[in-house]
Formats: sequence, structure tokens, C-alpha cells
Amino acid sequence: MSDAFLTAIENLSRFHHEHEKFYAQQPRQQAVAIQRHARTIAALANRWATNAAQPIDALNPYEGAEDLNTGEALQLDGVLFMEGEGEPTEITRIKRDLRTIGDDSIETGTWLAKAMEMTWDAATALVSYPELAGLLGDRHRIIANDWQAASMSSIAGRLLHRGVDLLDAVDLQPSAVRGDLDGPRTYSALMYSAVELIDRAADLLSDSAGLVHDNEPRWRHFRRKLLPLLGPQE
Repeated sequence: MSDAFLTAIENLSRFHHEHEKFYAQQPRQQAVAIQRHARTIAALANRWATNAAQPIDALNPYEGAEDLNTGEALQLDGVLFMEGEGEPTEITRIKRDLRTIGDDSIETGTWLAKAMEMTWDAATALVSYPELAGLLGDRHRIIANDWQAASMSSIAGRLLHRGVDLLDAVDLQPSAVRGDLDGPRTYSALMYSAVELIDRAADLLSDSAGLVHDNEPRWRHFRRKLLPLLGPQE
């Protein structure tokens, strides 16, 4: 076996192993963040699904809207509806965060899927080397886990984008929300649907991190068997 080939295999195993340590935890951190946002949206939907509109003759435009606010949304994400304001800035921020994580997830999933397709094809070269025969299962399982994680990441991103689309369909100015409370109450239904999509995205991101983390012992085994084939290391 050529030294150049072994060196390339060692390089890939070392750097990709370290790279995966990031993706074994970052998606779970993102999942926690978007689950918090989902809980905020669900809390507002719960409030608006049952209560009646009760506008007040506010003396100050920054007075809180008694009929629209909920303590849980205030505590989780600081969402405060005020009598003289429009869509709370905190909800605008939530939607921006969800879009950003969605963009990142799609970008990561697309890149990783392409990388794994190329890596899968390249892995066939290992079959030609008897010294690596015992490593083929670990190497292909690593690729398969990463490939599946890539798909989960891309789907999570699309779910987040669609969840924000549903939230964008809700006019979150106090007057508009009150109009819905006195009428069809479609806003709470749209928000519940958005929560379903966001929660599912969180689950997929967490599961994708679990798949990548599953590679950890396989990488150790792979390198433990590979390094002796390289000869003495400086």
C-alpha cells in the first residue's frame, strides 16, 4: 500500500473525526433554542384559543395588553404585547432566529450529503487493501450515519422555514389579534400548526446529532487499526 494513500486516509480520519465532534453537539443546542421558541408560540396560542378580547383605554402606549399577554411567553422569550405597539420585537426576533437556523440546517445538510456521496464512492478503494478489511464496516457505518444526519438537517431546515411562513400569516398587531379573537380564531390554529413543525425540526436536529455522536467509537476503532499501518510516527 502506498504511503501517500495511507497518509491521505489518516488525514481524513483525523480531521473529520474532530469536525464531527462539533456536529455531535451543535444541533442539540439549536434544538433547545427552537424548542423554547415553540413553547412561547404555543403559550400564546393557548391563551388566544379560549379567551375573549378585552381592549382597554390605555393611558400609556406601553401598557401591557391584558387579554393578549401570557406569563410563560414573557418568561421564555420576553414577548410583550403593548397597547400602542405593533408586532412585539421579540416575536420578530424569534422568526428571524428560526429562519437563520433553518438556513444553516439546509446549508449544512446539502454540503454534508454531497460530501458523503463522494466519500461513499471513494471508500471502495479500501476494498483493495487486505490490511484495511476489518475497518470497512466502521468506515461505511460512519458515512451512512453522516448521510442520514445530512437528510435530517435539510428536512429540519425546511420545516423551520414553513413554520415561519405560517407565523407570517398571522397579523400580530394587537388590533388584528383582537379581531381574530372576536371572529374566526384562526390565528391560534395557525400558531399550533407552526409549533408542530418547529418541534419536529427540533427533534430531527437532536436526532441528527445523535447519529453523528454514534460515530465516536467507530472513529476510535478505525484509527486504532489504521495508525500501526503507517509505521513509526514522529
